[in-house]
Amino acid sequence: MINLNRIKLFSIAAICLAAVSSTPVFAAEDPVFSNWRNVAIRGYDTVAYHLEQNPVKGDKEFTTEWNGANWRFKSAENRDLFQTDPERWAPKYGGYCAWAVSNNYTASTVPEAWTIVDDRLYLNFSLSVQEQWRRDIPGNIKRGDANWPGVLNK
Repeated sequence: MINLNRIKLFSIAAICLAAVSSTPVFAAEDPVFSNWRNVAIRGYDTVAYHLEQNPVKGDKEFTTEWNGANWRFKSAENRDLFQTDPERWAPKYGGYCAWAVSNNYTASTVPEAWTIVDDRLYLNFSLSVQEQWRRDIPGNIKRGDANWPGVLNK
């Protein structure tokens, strides 16, 4: 007589084993924080942070590819500015949380938690993390610069 519970258990175990064995143990992060559609920084316009001092959602119509991700902008003008010098306009640390990078790990970011220092955009995981970041911005930048991009391989 066939035991259906054993067959179900065996099937579940086989699926779990296949999933685990096909997942790399050590996977480097992408150089840019992006969503599952490969859209950088949650689709927000990185140029608008600089020019408007505000997070502004980008438009799919004004997209460019850079550093392995798709970047969206509110206008063709902002997209074109970005394309002339992406290193200047892109957020530091690939758009990962600046405080996390300064502490040698990566974390996602939210559009509302941002700071511009010396004409560079830094994003944070949350508004409360941003408060921690602001307690020692020069020290956090120094540590973040030392950790980046090596932190992607942790």
